[in-house]
Amino acid sequence: MTDGGRDDAPNAGAIAWPGREVAVAGVGVSGRSAARALLALGARVTVVDAADSQAARTEAQRLVDAGATAVLGREPTLPTGCDLVVTSPGWRPDHPLFAQAAAAGVAVWGDVELAWRLRPASHPAPWLPLTGTNGKTTTVRMLASMLQAAGIRAVAAGNVGTALLDVVAGPYDVLALELSSFQLHWIRSMRAEAAAVLNLAPDHLDWHGSVRAYAEAKGRVYAGCERACVYNVADPETERLVRAADVAEGCRAVGFTLGAPGPGQLGVVDGLLVDRAFGPDPRTSAEELASVDDVQPTAPHTVANALAAAALARAHGVPPSSVRDGLRGFRPDPHRMALVTRVADVDYIDDSKATNGHAAAASLSAYDSVVWLAGGLAKGATFDELVLRARDRLRGVVLIGRDRAVLADALARHAPEVPVIEIDSTETEAMDFAVRAAAGLARPGDTVLLAPACASMDMFANYGERGDAFAAAVRGLQA
Repeated sequence: MTDGGRDDAPNAGAIAWPGREVAVAGVGVSGRSAARALLALGARVTVVDAADSQAARTEAQRLVDAGATAVLGREPTLPTGCDLVVTSPGWRPDHPLFAQAAAAGVAVWGDVELAWRLRPASHPAPWLPLTGTNGKTTTVRMLASMLQAAGIRAVAAGNVGTALLDVVAGPYDVLALELSSFQLHWIRSMRAEAAAVLNLAPDHLDWHGSVRAYAEAKGRVYAGCERACVYNVADPETERLVRAADVAEGCRAVGFTLGAPGPGQLGVVDGLLVDRAFGPDPRTSAEELASVDDVQPTAPHTVANALAAAALARAHGVPPSSVRDGLRGFRPDPHRMALVTRVADVDYIDDSKATNGHAAAASLSAYDSVVWLAGGLAKGATFDELVLRARDRLRGVVLIGRDRAVLADALARHAPEVPVIEIDSTETEAMDFAVRAAAGLARPGDTVLLAPACASMDMFANYGERGDAFAAAVRGLQA
């Protein structure tokens, strides 16, 4: 790591917002939150979006009623007189609007950059952000639970569902933040107290353009970090990002591992989560934080998430007992390795949140004999490595979705002995056919696992709707 010193961006009190012309790109959750925050500061806000659905018009009208201007239904262009663009995370960096802004010398900020600059001038809450290809939401909620168990006013925000701009002004002592690669791409001035990259695997290549660009976006989370840069010992790329980061003097690299930890690491010893990074003498002793049984579910990747959350909590000063209590009080969000039910001695598991190959691999590794239900939008990914890792666990595979052929090709090459059933329909009722097909392949003691390795939007509104359809189809088997 290199010493980057401290160069804070101006806060709200240092920027003259009244009358400032700001364009907000997007009328979704982040865009609406940014528009409301800017209007409250007296800025003149124009919201632009090519969307023209009834939902978009309804949300835009609410912003217009609050004082904004809205331009929907056509390709967005830079409004006249605009001197700042605030973009929603999903907007690609090659969008023509941003090229127009660059040509006009107009800055483009993301919602996280805006939130950092709107921190209270007096005693702003420190930020504990984390990112990674998988496990972000579980980890940030574990972190918030640990902080709250210590009596700290904390909230999980960012890409986790609660917009960062809605909580940045308080009343919190610390913010636990899930940040996506899209959000991190636009960050320029954030300086976290401690930050983590959980893991890295190719994802969102259609947005970033390359694996390297995706990794560098993730690595921005470490820039200017004050106390600890947390990395995954099993993922050397995360440590490389730490070593390349420009950080504050005294910031430490802290690893987490599922094995016995070395000095400066958190890990597992004899079924216990232990800390050799923040104790009184990490060189010679380890502090017990919790039992592996305190982590639910106890799948290896969930234990790794718990260790990453513990590292961030410990960097903030949370005692070991609160790490344990936070884990015991934590409950995973829906659609994350959730047992729907057991039918004919076969477990049906909903891990619809496994929207890429890395997440699906972690899910598959938790079960010995699996009928795998997969497919959807591949987002430019390939699945050869995933199939090679999982093939010995596969009783059979059922494929759905637009890009199922990409998975079918990988299975034909690397697991030709595994039965594969493709569901041709891309209508939502295809899930019923898929579950029945999976039930026909399963044997007593098997697990039917929905871990799609793909996004859901070809057939469903989101991964939650996909998981709900799976659960409903499984209950139909019981009936």
